[in-house]
Amino acid sequence: MNVAEYGIEKESLDGLLGEAADGSSQLPDFQRGWVWDDERVRKLLASVSLGYPIGAVMMLEAGGETVRFRERPLEGASPPSGREADRLILDGQQRLTSLFQSLRLDRPVLTTDQRGRAIRRWYYIDMRLSLDESADREEAIVSLPEKRQITRFGRDVVEDYSTPEREYQAMLFPLSKAFDSRRWRVDFERFWGYDEEKIELWNEFDEKVITRFEQYQVPVIELGKDTPKEAVCQVFENVNTGGVTLTVFELLTATFAADDFHLRPDWEERKRAIHSRSILSGVSNTDFLQAATLLASLERRNAALHNGTDEDRAPGVSCKRADTLRLELNEYQRWADPLLDGFQAAARFLHSQHLYDVQFLPYGSQLVPLAAILTVMGREWEPHPAREKLARWYWCGVLGELYGGATETRFARDLPEVLAWVRDGGKEPGTIYDAEFAPARLLTLRTRNSAAYKGIYALLLREGARDLMTGEESSIQGYFDESIDIHHIFPQQWCRWYAIEPQRCDSIVNKTPLTARTNRSIGGRSPSEYLERITSEGIPGDVLDGYLRSHLVDPAHVWANDFDGFFDARESALLGTVRKAMGKQTFPDEIEEPDEGPAEYELVQEDSLALEHITD
Repeated sequence: MNVAEYGIEKESLDGLLGEAADGSSQLPDFQRGWVWDDERVRKLLASVSLGYPIGAVMMLEAGGETVRFRERPLEGASPPSGREADRLILDGQQRLTSLFQSLRLDRPVLTTDQRGRAIRRWYYIDMRLSLDESADREEAIVSLPEKRQITRFGRDVVEDYSTPEREYQAMLFPLSKAFDSRRWRVDFERFWGYDEEKIELWNEFDEKVITRFEQYQVPVIELGKDTPKEAVCQVFENVNTGGVTLTVFELLTATFAADDFHLRPDWEERKRAIHSRSILSGVSNTDFLQAATLLASLERRNAALHNGTDEDRAPGVSCKRADTLRLELNEYQRWADPLLDGFQAAARFLHSQHLYDVQFLPYGSQLVPLAAILTVMGREWEPHPAREKLARWYWCGVLGELYGGATETRFARDLPEVLAWVRDGGKEPGTIYDAEFAPARLLTLRTRNSAAYKGIYALLLREGARDLMTGEESSIQGYFDESIDIHHIFPQQWCRWYAIEPQRCDSIVNKTPLTARTNRSIGGRSPSEYLERITSEGIPGDVLDGYLRSHLVDPAHVWANDFDGFFDARESALLGTVRKAMGKQTFPDEIEEPDEGPAEYELVQEDSLALEHITD
């Protein structure tokens, strides 16, 4: 944005509030409603009465081609029907609203008390106290209830200012008359019988207080009407003091509303359909808009290439914030329904990879390119060859841990590259090329905070891991809500007794999916003990050995309580499974990993609270 695209001027407070009244200044519809509490309103009025600065107001010139927002007047303003704003208020909404309601409206101000309860108040200034230089000006600002009476225990009226005569008597000036005080002054002087002392008091009050309101100047920063939407968003967030981030969804809601399309209820309906699948319950409105932007930008690029634009000059595929803000309403409407089907297809694909619940979803962010890819492919992804390629791309992203942090650039590469690879036999996507998994990483995968940790859990389910007591596949038991989670194979308590390092005891190598019931049966016993206990319940030893092998565990090491032999064998087996999923035969020998202290370990569910040795 060039310097020439904004200006800074001082404008009269009276003029700004007049613009709010006639609708020439309004709010963009993304501005949230906000009510200042009574104390803040009094402080604000005290500052203006002293001529103290209250901060700058930021405006956006309306009528630009690049930015169109639905508008709404300040709370309390009633501009003529159909009046379009000349300027939109980006910063200063609460100050202007509070001042407008207290200084320009002849009705009580909606505010809140110290407990946040809604109240209505009239604001006055004590004329005598305001002229006392030793007094705190805030004490001179008087807040009165809606009936302008102060009562004791809600019944007995102890102070009454409900008529002009009572105002004159108490010398309380109603601030709603601050810009039109002449009539009040005439009646005030008549009430006091033109007493010379009262006239002098009024003259001093008029000079030192009323004049400050009438002449008060506010710095106004005005952005030009051609300011880009992404700049408006960034500027709003930089100056917004409410502490709540303005989302892309809220900005597009206001933009689409200018064309009479209501994005919020449209999303709410789609959200219900998407969130009906547990694995998709974390999908947000921003995720949906990002995926729609990917699809719209791909369509724009393909259209340009089809019309003869060379690849270097054709628009790129992207879904960064600025690109999402440029999403047109017709593009959203073009892709919203197909994309809803794409997210449903994503759930089917993830289920086929034995991912069922959002708490074990490695990356919620990877759903954005996945849903976009499946939207374009329709049912083309379902045949085995396409599904296998898609699975390889997915697991390279998960196990290579490529979707943490800022990922929009990878999303934009994934969509065209995966489509070209799966459909047309193009070269492998960059996500597959970039993905690496160092063997040493297994030792540092100890908590569910890691995408690769969740990924290996899902791979064990995909390999057909069976519960040690029931023999059912863990994925089936999870479907029937059998509380499947990741638990230790060599229990923590046993590892403590035999001085096994926490680094190995708590790593994914020593964990596997089990039901809570089976885990309680394991307790803190040695592996040979809990295997004996399981066989005592009628499960043949050779059958139990088969169940152990389904977890990529060599039974001989577990029966012998041989942790070192078990650990080496399972580490090798898990690496083989990872290689298979990623379609890579070799990995780098080492990648430096940050050391995690024991305090950072997440015990997903401790081995049936195995800090104690459980006996029969």
